[in-house]
Amino acid sequence: MEKPCDQMESGDEEQKQQHHVTSKKGGLKTMPFVISNETFEKVASIGLLANMILYLKNEYHMSNATGANVLFLWSAISNFTPILGAFLSDSFLGRFRVIALGTFISLLGMSLLWLTAVLPQVRPPDCNSQIVQSCASPKPAQLALLFSCFALMSIGAGGIRPCSMAFGADQFDNPSNPKNDRILQSFFNWYYASVGISIMISITVIVYIQDKAGWAVGFGVPAGLMLISTVMFLLGSPLYIKMKPNKSLFKSFAQVIAAAWKNRHLALSPMDSNGGIRYYHKGSKLIAPTEKLRFLNKACVIRNPEKDLDLDGWAIDPWNLCTVRKVEELKALIKVLPIWSTGIMIAVTISQHSFPVLQATVMDRHLFAARGLEIPAGSFGVFAMITLTIWVSIYDRIIVPLLSKFTKRSRGLTLKERMGLGLAISCVATAVAATVESKRRAAAIRQGLADHPYSKVHMSARWLVPQYCLIGLAEGLNAIGQIEFYYSQFPKSMASIGVALFSLGMGVGNLVGSLIVEILNRETKKHGKVSWVSNNLNKGHYDYYYWLLTILSVINVVYYLVCSWAFGSSDENKIMWNEGEGIEEEELHDQHAKGSPIVFAL
Repeated sequence: MEKPCDQMESGDEEQKQQHHVTSKKGGLKTMPFVISNETFEKVASIGLLANMILYLKNEYHMSNATGANVLFLWSAISNFTPILGAFLSDSFLGRFRVIALGTFISLLGMSLLWLTAVLPQVRPPDCNSQIVQSCASPKPAQLALLFSCFALMSIGAGGIRPCSMAFGADQFDNPSNPKNDRILQSFFNWYYASVGISIMISITVIVYIQDKAGWAVGFGVPAGLMLISTVMFLLGSPLYIKMKPNKSLFKSFAQVIAAAWKNRHLALSPMDSNGGIRYYHKGSKLIAPTEKLRFLNKACVIRNPEKDLDLDGWAIDPWNLCTVRKVEELKALIKVLPIWSTGIMIAVTISQHSFPVLQATVMDRHLFAARGLEIPAGSFGVFAMITLTIWVSIYDRIIVPLLSKFTKRSRGLTLKERMGLGLAISCVATAVAATVESKRRAAAIRQGLADHPYSKVHMSARWLVPQYCLIGLAEGLNAIGQIEFYYSQFPKSMASIGVALFSLGMGVGNLVGSLIVEILNRETKKHGKVSWVSNNLNKGHYDYYYWLLTILSVINVVYYLVCSWAFGSSDENKIMWNEGEGIEEEELHDQHAKGSPIVFAL
């Protein structure tokens, strides 16, 4: 049954009225407010993370292993919360409210962290001893306040990071404008440029301020920037286009699993027989489920049309019956999970912030001459960011045309080849890190510094630059390749899932990194031995730690090759998604109460 004409006219008139209202809002005038919010948040949060291991060690008297674990866990939570933020934004609150709430919570967390640097009573008493164990440990209340700061900043990041870019795109997305794609592309270019610049500023300027002006000023500047971010974002509120929340894909996935479980005793008929009744949207290209993961196909089987469907052909209970499209969306997600899991180990490598900073503190950090510019220990991560930026900027314009001559493919390397190459380079990065640390440790012992862990070794910290550059290159290949790969395998309605999967992988990687450090510290110091990750870098064996990461990374490359082979061709396995069918079933039901756009086939 088709839609009545009066409903079409009413819908067109409502759409025109809505466009008239929204046309007065959004556009270029909102860009300073949206981009400044993301930029200041990045400068503040990344600037705090880069040097935080020194604050935990010097002010809270934590051991190297404990401090690294705290930062691993903080990063893990900061990567998990955006998934929750995206869910709340899509399902309940909308992007504007989630960003505003996240900005305020981040400001609160950074302000409390600044207070820990200003007020001596909220942290352990100062200790001049070079032996951490002889210094007073932080009290439970002091640790509770510190961890509350980290938790608040993680929650705030969960509100800002998954919604900021999409909220900015909402201000420019006007399909009726023939230049819409060009405008959106311009916004994304400015957005990514601002993020890259903000990260470089945070790693250099903020860290330099912390080193030279102390923690009170060094934490006060990020808190001040976050205050500016909050004010700027709220000032632009009258100008924003604020999209209402839609139904969430997480709910759709849950419905498919629930329906398949309820129908678990149902015998599936062969796909070429006439016995299977499938439920799908009218006009959908997905009229029958694929043979892979067949147990999920039970979610779209109509057992009894009279009981499962209402008079208009709608599913009475979407938790008992789902469309073929919903089933295939969940299958697409499940299918990429093995390849997603290979990104966990490289996430451990990318997240190595703490130990390289500690190494740099005891090396000669002058850039060129002995009395030249001294680079802060926490700023060496900028070399990874510079390498990543250069790689991204030259890949499409220079690398791809050169590679396409040999591969005979317009894209040069396939997405799976890019991801695999990134994993291989990460192995080289950790091997280089192990070699450099072995050389640094040998130099320290040779110079009689075995019992002087805070004395400078006569060795340039520029030796750390290659490993940072390799990590940046590995991230440019694997991380960006991952997101593009997810986008290529999902319909547009699942585009946000790609970013969520990458964020989840980084979070799990940080947890694995914390677990590795904890197990190594506990096992290697048994029987009176010195821990590999000892507070004394010269007596510990951080080179062994990096070699362990190298071995695990090599095993991960082999695992990736198996997963890539099992996945098959990404082009052959793409589902021909019907992008016009992106509206949730419940929304269609509300819009078209009369006339069913849903049919089922025998």
